[in-house]
Amino acid sequence: MVEFTLLSLLLMVPVVYFIVTVGQIQGGSFAVVGAADQAAKVYVTRNEASQGRVAAEQAAALTLADFGHSARRATVDVACDRDDCLSAGTAVTVTVKLTVPLPMVPFGEALRMDAAHLNASATQIVGRFR
Repeated sequence: MVEFTLLSLLLMVPVVYFIVTVGQIQGGSFAVVGAADQAAKVYVTRNEASQGRVAAEQAAALTLADFGHSARRATVDVACDRDDCLSAGTAVTVTVKLTVPLPMVPFGEALRMDAAHLNASATQIVGRFR
């Protein structure tokens, strides 16, 4: 009985921690895909590139917060295939990068112990009629 209890604890704790970590990574991957998609959609609806950049960052931060991830662990990059990002027919690509920390690690921020570095991109075309 003692051996069973000891071995089950030694084996089950790492397995449960692994499952929690994989869940955090999966949630992070859903978050970056959603954030990139929403940020690209919001960017192409604005009238000026500076407004679009701010709106895209806000949309990405809101989407990441919905999945329980901090916006300060993410970066948002916007790229256009033309000089004028908001001219009709321009393809706007938004890339969101997120660092997912290891769960339940004290001082994880200071030690920079990360579970994964995730990124996703989404492209939207600026419409002719706005």
